[in-house]
Amino acid sequence: MNQPIPFGTGRPAETGRDDLTDVMQQVAHGDKQAFSALYDALAPMVFGIVVKVVRDRAQSEEVAQEVMIDLWRQAARYRSDAGSVQTWAATIAHRRAVDRVRSAQAASDREHAQAAREHTTAFDEVAEQVETRLESEQVRRCLRGLTELQRQAVTLAYYQGLTYREVAEALRTPLPTVKTRMRDGLIRLRDCMGVTT
Repeated sequence: MNQPIPFGTGRPAETGRDDLTDVMQQVAHGDKQAFSALYDALAPMVFGIVVKVVRDRAQSEEVAQEVMIDLWRQAARYRSDAGSVQTWAATIAHRRAVDRVRSAQAASDREHAQAAREHTTAFDEVAEQVETRLESEQVRRCLRGLTELQRQAVTLAYYQGLTYREVAEALRTPLPTVKTRMRDGLIRLRDCMGVTT
């Protein structure tokens, strides 16, 4: 087989429709010389079609080579009554080029979507941390506005998880007093925090 010509450097060989139909039949039977002639005749046209769709020379060369391999592998499928060899090759070239562009676009879309998800996640985490920090500051400020007994009772109950009875024991204060101080303290916290019921 002849060395393939580099894509885009030559012109299609002057081969008629009937000649290429005969060549295609020979290629279908595995004739490497016939494929070399087919390659010389169609490679420039195939490359021209592909490069117009793909627009990247390196990728276009790759796709054009794939088209030429398809022509070799699918030669037995060619039917002369459906159109010329050039038309058949052009159709395969165009389809392959469009598939490459769609595949590249889909990969790009996936990368952009992943980057957007990562960016959104990072932003959400930062926003959530800031919000939590601001709320914590507001809670600390509001706790400072309570009486000592209210602050101790609320802190033991909500930050350490003690029951009313355990809070009363820890503070050595009667249970009804603890309940009243906690209720009053929570009302003051609610008002300070601006929580509406």
